[in-house]
Amino acid sequence: MPTTKPDKSQHDLEAVQAKIAEWPEPFATIGSRLHDTIISAGPKLKPRIWYGMPGYATARSAPVIAFFRLDDGVMSLGLSEKAKVDREDDSTLRPCAWFIDELDDRTLAKVAERVRIAFS
Repeated sequence: MPTTKPDKSQHDLEAVQAKIAEWPEPFATIGSRLHDTIISAGPKLKPRIWYGMPGYATARSAPVIAFFRLDDGVMSLGLSEKAKVDREDDSTLRPCAWFIDELDDRTLAKVAERVRIAFS
């Protein structure tokens, strides 16, 4: 009798969605929109729980490049040290983390742009 291998990618996706759904509003909605934006910007990205937060990589075993989290009522979006992040024009800083308390279309477009660059 053949056994069916469990779909680990589907399990990882469901774990990320469940994590986001457990957050209080408005963070559950913000997290859901961030997740959708990240996946749309990088359709080949694989979501998984990474250190207790949603993380995104090119493969299940590849390093996480983008992530977001909710700690003590503060949501942040970040890019790991493995992400491609260019220096700011006027300094040596590399922007890699942002606090988010609301989202609009302009911000989502910026998130999508950062994700595309990070994974390029």
